Amino acid sequence: MSYTGANSVTEPGAAGGPQAVQALIAEDRLEAADEALNGLLAATPGSLALLALKARLLRELGRFDEAFALQTALVQAVPGDFALRFDLAESLLLRGEFGRGWREYGHRYRLPHTQHLERKVQTPRWDGRPLKGRRILIHDEQGYGDTFQFLRLVERAKARGGDVILQAHPDVLPLARTVAGYDQLIARGDLPPPFEFHCELMSLPKALDLTLPDLPGPIPYLAPDAAFVRRWRARLETLPRPWVAVAWAGAAIHLRDRHRSLELAQLTPLATAGVSLLSIQKGPKAVQATAPPSGLAVVDLGAEISSFDDTAAILSLADLLISVDSSPVHLAGALGRPVWALIPFVPDWRWLLGRSDSPWYPTMQLYRQSSRGDWTDTIARLAADLARFRQGAR
Repeated sequence: MSYTGANSVTEPGAAGGPQAVQALIAEDRLEAADEALNGLLAATPGSLALLALKARLLRELGRFDEAFALQTALVQAVPGDFALRFDLAESLLLRGEFGRGWREYGHRYRLPHTQHLERKVQTPRWDGRPLKGRRILIHDEQGYGDTFQFLRLVERAKARGGDVILQAHPDVLPLARTVAGYDQLIARGDLPPPFEFHCELMSLPKALDLTLPDLPGPIPYLAPDAAFVRRWRARLETLPRPWVAVAWAGAAIHLRDRHRSLELAQLTPLATAGVSLLSIQKGPKAVQATAPPSGLAVVDLGAEISSFDDTAAILSLADLLISVDSSPVHLAGALGRPVWALIPFVPDWRWLLGRSDSPWYPTMQLYRQSSRGDWTDTIARLAADLARFRQGAR
């Protein structure tokens, strides 16, 4: 296969060109986009830009093996294209091929739109070598869920023999305090003491050569604050059990939020299960809990939740969390609490493919979309399981 490069693509403004394909993708008209793109490729079969777009489209269509094969060929042909390598990284990790996946994932800050996100630390990035008493700064980098997921690896890094400074966002600092393996904990923005190495939390898997058999490690690895647990137990104790926490939307700024987030009304089938639904939803969609759809009784806790300490306490008391793919599922998993996660048709890489369980969290069950954009069947299955869950909780 030969590649003629991005310059061979038809004029950006040309009718029916790649911009038209991208517009169809943005409208979720993926089959039409595929037909249009195939026409472009027939006219310009060696275009790198069109082939890269084809690989991304194949992934969106759920044709993961075809996408992976094309991504692999593209990276072999153009190894210096870091956008292609990052796309390949996500496919490798989705397939559970962690070895090369973590290596390619290291290119995440070499893209034009991500370079500004990298923290410019003026010491070497740790590569997993024995630390022999030297000091390492381990710092968070992305979303709250990512932090909760990868805090588990701090203890493994500590086992390499160094002094560990753990730096985390102030919002998660109290929970980070409960993880094992650090010598000093500081907030992001605070000046650390001198250190010889640094490592982002999400670079630890590469440094530690993390493989699927290494997971999940000790569970739980985070713990709620006892004072918050007492306060929330008093708040909830009059409600009939089982207590099922729910969150139906993630942060709107997430690039794939429209694929993962729901409206509260879509959870109406849960009403028949006969459980106490506790809304822990935050953000703009939290207001939906103040006026839930007819027949769906929800206890709105959102306004009373001011920190992740509140959320952790509620999750430690609840019998179950039902949530879309957002930070609460990682927090519940890290706390060792039961969680049912709603996973879109094209999942984030960490959920792998074709599994109803998660190697990261043994207390988690995955409810995957069976077709793109349609949650109806998924939520119906979840509601039926929730009714059985209530019978077992009696």
